[in-house]
Amino acid sequence: MKICRTKNFNWSIGDDKKLAVIAGCNVIESLDECLNIGLHLKEICHDLDINFCFKASFDKANRSSVKSFRGPGITDGLKILAKIKEELNVPICTDIHEANQSDTVSQVADIIQIPAFLCRQTDLIIKAAESSKKYGSILHIKKAQFLAPWDCKNILNKIYEVHSDAKVIFCERGVSFGYNNLIVDPLSITILKELNVPVTIDATHAVQLPGANPLTDGASTGGRRWGVPIIAKSCIAAGSQGVFLEFHTNPDKALCDAPSCLDINDAYDLLSTLKGIYSVVNNT
Repeated sequence: MKICRTKNFNWSIGDDKKLAVIAGCNVIESLDECLNIGLHLKEICHDLDINFCFKASFDKANRSSVKSFRGPGITDGLKILAKIKEELNVPICTDIHEANQSDTVSQVADIIQIPAFLCRQTDLIIKAAESSKKYGSILHIKKAQFLAPWDCKNILNKIYEVHSDAKVIFCERGVSFGYNNLIVDPLSITILKELNVPVTIDATHAVQLPGANPLTDGASTGGRRWGVPIIAKSCIAAGSQGVFLEFHTNPDKALCDAPSCLDINDAYDLLSTLKGIYSVVNNT
């Protein structure tokens, strides 16, 4: 299996490696919020000997409502991410939604994330692969809610046409199950790993109830925060080499996906448990 390693930081994911964590904020609300969460997670991961990459989005382009908070945008958002990278000395993960964002974002972010809804957009995938080759970034691709895990080979084929040695991670985040519901099949972890790439589990978005938040009459996505640890633990036990998590200092007041994000004060207990499971599964 290919081991993915960031170009400028000692962060890696793959066989015989430490548990990898991509975690932070759903969306950039402020520099202070991001620094607070990032520092807290960095200290926890250092204590637990876990590989940590900070994640936050500068734009949430697929919100349920046009009135929903999207973030500061690419210009101000990348300035904030660059500041976090400098002050905390950690790698950065953020997502892109348009092909023309790829090169600009790759100059700041060490891991370029492709949102689930966009993982089959050929122009976006090709451009991300080109930027990965140019800047040495890792591609973290979320499997679409409508896509079977074995069909992800087609995404890889597109990438390898451009960059045969690309560093790719696939992220499981659930599959649509009827209306307004997602489920996670832990077997997909093994199937995705058979593509010879590392695999993460997005336990935060896997508990979403798309378009089903009763507090907004369906104008935003609902979620089951209590289910995040269950899915994270299950998928690490199933062989996932990394976990994707989103936190907030006051989850109920989060400006995006509040029903799904975790309280930062719960981070240590969860990550400690996940490391324990990972150690047993991988004999580390």
